[in-house]
Amino acid sequence: MGGLGGARPGGSPEREAPPVGAVAPETLAHLALILAVLAAASSSIWVRLSGAPAVAKAFWRLAFSIPLVLAPVLLRRRPVAWPRGRDLGLAVASGAFLAAHFATWIASLDYTSVASSTVLVSTHPFLVTAIAARVLGERTPARALAGVALAVAGGALIAWGDWGGGRAVLYGDLLALAGAATFAGYVTLGRVLRRRLDVVGYAATVYGVAAAVLLGVGLLAGVPLAGFAAADWAVFLALAVFPTLLGHTVMNWALGYVRAGLVSVSVLGEPLAGAVLAWFILGDRPGPLVLLGGAVILAGIAWFVRAAQTRGG
Repeated sequence: MGGLGGARPGGSPEREAPPVGAVAPETLAHLALILAVLAAASSSIWVRLSGAPAVAKAFWRLAFSIPLVLAPVLLRRRPVAWPRGRDLGLAVASGAFLAAHFATWIASLDYTSVASSTVLVSTHPFLVTAIAARVLGERTPARALAGVALAVAGGALIAWGDWGGGRAVLYGDLLALAGAATFAGYVTLGRVLRRRLDVVGYAATVYGVAAAVLLGVGLLAGVPLAGFAAADWAVFLALAVFPTLLGHTVMNWALGYVRAGLVSVSVLGEPLAGAVLAWFILGDRPGPLVLLGGAVILAGIAWFVRAAQTRGG
């Protein structure tokens, strides 16, 4: 979640024939996608390994991400194109959405299972498409609605399976859905801004705004943002490096060499990989209805993404 970009906004980068014996860029992209999905899926594991408040984990993940984003540009002494005017206002709004996404989704993991949380937060493609249809005029074929129906059915199965856990578990499910809604706002604004802005300037600005919002929330609410154990600081840094930098950034780099549809569908591996990792590392074993509901939701998202992108070629 909250990835950066590696491909050119106007299309794929120029491709040169690889030297004899070298690995083709497309092959590297496919391998990179597998590693990126695993890196992104580790987010929920890192979150669970720290007992710090959700706002603190979200704040430090973003704060550590900013220098990681800027480092390659600054080391090469290349200028950064920062958003200005109306674009700056939209970037601020995008950052606010990102702050809300991290705060709600990370908090959801305190109440519900990794499987339920990661699957429910992955429903954002539906919301992104609905918002894009209204804001950007991007229409979706009617056949894609079958995917929505599948996802709703899967969500009902998860709610049914989580009902036995009490209101707290269902509250966690609602926080995960709130994380999906706020991520949809972040992605939609990013889609608008990335048509005009350099990815480094845009990402650093959005991350900076999101971190500032979370800092303000933490100070106003009296949430501790310092004084943590060394293990917590290691988790904050790991969240910035693995799911943010090595996860979504690599996925966006792969967009320069493989079809966008493949990257979109590969993202569906995140909740599955996250649930498996949580099962083996944390002993967080989801119930049968949660597993069934998750599979139905992911099938619905896959159908929806495929149907929506077929129209665009």
